Amino acid sequence: MRISRRAQAIEPFYVMEVAKEAAALAREVAGGSHPMVFLNIGEPDFTAPPLVQEAAARAVHDGRTQYTQATGLPELRERISAWYAERLGVQVPARRIVVTAGASAALQLACLALIEAGDEVLMPDPSYPCNRHFVSAAEGRAVLLPTTAAERFQLSADKVAAAWNAQTRGVLLASPSNPTGTSIAPDELARIHAQVQARGGITLVDEIYLGLSYDPTFGRSALALGEDVVSINSFSKYFNMTGWRLGWLVVPEALVPVVERMAQNLFICASTVAQHAALACFEAESIALYEQRRAEFRARRDYFVPALDALGLKVPVMPDGAFYAWADCSQACERLGVQGSWDLTFALMRQAHLAVTPGRDFGQADTGRFIRFSTASSMAHLQEAVARLRSLLA
Repeated sequence: MRISRRAQAIEPFYVMEVAKEAAALAREVAGGSHPMVFLNIGEPDFTAPPLVQEAAARAVHDGRTQYTQATGLPELRERISAWYAERLGVQVPARRIVVTAGASAALQLACLALIEAGDEVLMPDPSYPCNRHFVSAAEGRAVLLPTTAAERFQLSADKVAAAWNAQTRGVLLASPSNPTGTSIAPDELARIHAQVQARGGITLVDEIYLGLSYDPTFGRSALALGEDVVSINSFSKYFNMTGWRLGWLVVPEALVPVVERMAQNLFICASTVAQHAALACFEAESIALYEQRRAEFRARRDYFVPALDALGLKVPVMPDGAFYAWADCSQACERLGVQGSWDLTFALMRQAHLAVTPGRDFGQADTGRFIRFSTASSMAHLQEAVARLRSLLA
């Protein structure tokens, strides 16, 4: 069977490939004294709050399971609009919000709507691998620009201006970022957007971790820069609804009917049950619980990052959001006699029963020197991971 060039160009998602190996080993060591500790996948260990679960059950019980509009339940779009005003101080009319089948569908719709074959999109290296593959799926080309710790592993306006050419369509940023947990400084983001605007390009910003921002310096939406910014968001991270597959897209008003037409054909709509459940995310009781959990994620970061530093797994930039630690593993590789983060990942898996993510997924610029830890697991699991690392690397 002939496979399309488009499909062949999509690399494996190594996070999930490593996860399969870790799951297989976990079955072998289950019940032993050192079961597998998973710090590899960016998925909150919390589930949807009680009110959300109850709302889902009511929707099923009451038979509210038919298709919705492709743009989503009107009342959910209104709730999201209110969230922007109350939480982030940004006025985003509900008519500009499109509810999607996760942030993945939002990114796919945005790329298909805005990218032509041969267009280039500038992205930081390191960055989330699936984002560049959405560009590839739209027959564009992701251009990864190497970044440094001094730049918070984010693009700068100067780099965007220097890299721009006749094929460049725009930028795709993430703030806070996976894998680094770092955000773009608001003034730098404004300068980037100004460079893009001046060249008639598009600014797409992945903001799925924005709710898990720990520093008011950075916790601002790119939508404050103007109505021409395209923002991608999700119920997966802050709202703890990963498997519910629900997200949203904010686009300029003129783009809504374009995205709606594509959503009708590609997805029909996001899960109706998940949409009804998500209405309960914005109840005061749910928000209070989410804020408690955000504080817990911050406490985990504040414990784990210094612990890694003390073990020689240096985190060059303290994450200001999300739940990741992007650690330089050079010393650990030398200590264990392995070459780079890919080999180290499997050494940790087999010798310490600890699952982490190698830098290979996230780009080419020095990523072989880094591993990503997820701090979305419990404090007890983080403490056990530190103990095992200390024993192995001492």
